[in-house]
Amino acid sequence: MKTVILCGGTGTRLSEETQVRPKPMVEIGGRPMLWHVMKVYERHGFTDFTLALGYKGDVIKDYFLNYHARQSDLTVRLRSGEVVYSNPTAEDWRIALIDTGDKTMTGGRLLRLKPHVQSTGTFMLTYGDGVSDVDITALIAFHRAHGRLATVTAVRPSARFGGVHVSDGQVLDFTEKPQSGEGWINGGFFVFEPGVFDYLTGDAAVLERAPLETLAREGQLMAFEHSGYWQCMDTVRDRDALQTLWMSGCAPWVRQS
Repeated sequence: MKTVILCGGTGTRLSEETQVRPKPMVEIGGRPMLWHVMKVYERHGFTDFTLALGYKGDVIKDYFLNYHARQSDLTVRLRSGEVVYSNPTAEDWRIALIDTGDKTMTGGRLLRLKPHVQSTGTFMLTYGDGVSDVDITALIAFHRAHGRLATVTAVRPSARFGGVHVSDGQVLDFTEKPQSGEGWINGGFFVFEPGVFDYLTGDAAVLERAPLETLAREGQLMAFEHSGYWQCMDTVRDRDALQTLWMSGCAPWVRQS
């Protein structure tokens, strides 16, 4: 099953870092946030990734193009250009890096990926700036059991993200970034059927607004309630909190390596 990761936003609330690199490339423990997100999926056996690139997408391309060299000892024969890796340690991942435009919104980025993911059936999607100890295997089982078009992972941090009104597992209402209130919010880690592409209208489509709101009204959006760890990286404070967890050796979102 393919996993789409949205990596194209400008990350304005983390401008101290994102003036020179996209937010998913901000490092936690010497590794980009994107790598940490991908590790969440790898832990459950999912290693086929499609990255929706935008702002400074070349930084992400360069990182993965040179990943093998960064992770290995190597010998270079300058005259021939031959490179010999003596102890390669790279993950066994397949990564498609697709330019979806600098200004494209989240729904538009997904729509641009339609040729790359539609034919494979059910697929997953998340953001490149949030980690969790969510059980991906259980999430997929939940999605397959209810038979609707979409599943969102609902989490319970502070109310500054998309609010999700849930009853018996079904999303009754989806509201992007409520100003007040508590309860379940959009934590990313979606599972989608190809039918969701019918709800996307172009580059200006914001996934978290009309598409998910409409899916909710039509009874096609279900919530997988996750009460465990979840954290996004919106600010320097968020970055520092994640860094502290990683350095403690107790980062809950991924096995350290």
